[in-house]
Amino acid sequence: MPKDFAVLPLPILALAVASFGIGTTEFVIMGLLPEVAQSFGVTIPQAGYLVSGYAMGVVVGAPIVAIATAGLPRKTALLALMAVFLAGNLGCALAPSYALLMTARILTAFAHGAFFGIGAVVARDLVPRERRTQAVSLMFAGLTLANVLGVPLGTALGQVAGWRSTFWAVVAIGLAAGLAIQLCVPTGLPGTRGRLASEFRALGRWPVLRPMLISTLSSVSFFTVFTYITPFLTGVSGFSPRGVTGVLFSAGLGLTIGNLAGGHLADRSPMATIIGSFLGIVAALLALAAVAHDPVLTVPVMVLWSGLVFALVSPLQIWVVEAATDAPNLASTLNQGAFNLGNAVGAWIGGTALTLGASYRELPLIAAAMSLAGLGLVLTAVSRRRHEVASASVPGA
Repeated sequence: MPKDFAVLPLPILALAVASFGIGTTEFVIMGLLPEVAQSFGVTIPQAGYLVSGYAMGVVVGAPIVAIATAGLPRKTALLALMAVFLAGNLGCALAPSYALLMTARILTAFAHGAFFGIGAVVARDLVPRERRTQAVSLMFAGLTLANVLGVPLGTALGQVAGWRSTFWAVVAIGLAAGLAIQLCVPTGLPGTRGRLASEFRALGRWPVLRPMLISTLSSVSFFTVFTYITPFLTGVSGFSPRGVTGVLFSAGLGLTIGNLAGGHLADRSPMATIIGSFLGIVAALLALAAVAHDPVLTVPVMVLWSGLVFALVSPLQIWVVEAATDAPNLASTLNQGAFNLGNAVGAWIGGTALTLGASYRELPLIAAAMSLAGLGLVLTAVSRRRHEVASASVPGA
């Protein structure tokens, strides 16, 4: 580990640039659905499957790519994943048909989980122990900034110059990120040393699966509402389509600040940060349901809610990695699959509730129930740990 902390932000910045590109290509498609649908002669809901296809590509690809990159040095694995990312986005930019665009999106998604998984381990290992969660949150800052800058700018570019131009821009970001990783990330960071079979058995332990399940529930809660945020804001809060853009920009700032704050606080007290964030999320969702009819009150509640959700990301990632000390790369990568599984499940739960007759205003209440389930798992983990500490302190126990 380098002793001079001042030199450490460079490799983490390189990882953040890559995460900015990955986040942009994941989410910008939502702003380009009308253009893509018109280009290929499909409906907007059919174009929307490009969002679901990407999410499921992360879920399916995470374990596959984790196995494929297990024996590689971490820097080599990161560069290989950026090559996959570039190939996928080139495919998107050049795709002559909807089917090939979907294929290219899924290929791109295969790099997603493993990059964030390995990148989180690299960021953690480059800093002193007391700054590990902050380092991971700095890497994920690229993902949050993608929602603030990359998605709106990419959407605007696609609307002016055609949706393919957006993917060409993402290719340029990917090239810059790959060069930054090559120049800034140190070599000599080992890959997985043990046997994959034994490592997957290690991941089957409940202390490792529990934080992964909590990660999934946090994402389910968020996407139960966020998937349908545009009709929620227009139909319930009364925002115009242009006003929705402003609200989402504000929420993006909230999640960026929340991500960095969560990393800072979790290095001091990880469990207190996770518990406090879940409690805040539940309160914010209940408040959102209560004030949704008032656009003035809805905006600050949205900002607070999104910030609290992303305050959980880096602490949960570190929890998974440190629970699986004998399989950190695999655990970190699979936890990214867990988050994206939550994206898909949350969208399904929200859609099913609406189909069964729930109103948009009721979606935050359903999301709050998902967060309460996640909080319950956290509290059982804390209780279990306290019991183990108490038992260990009793002579003869």
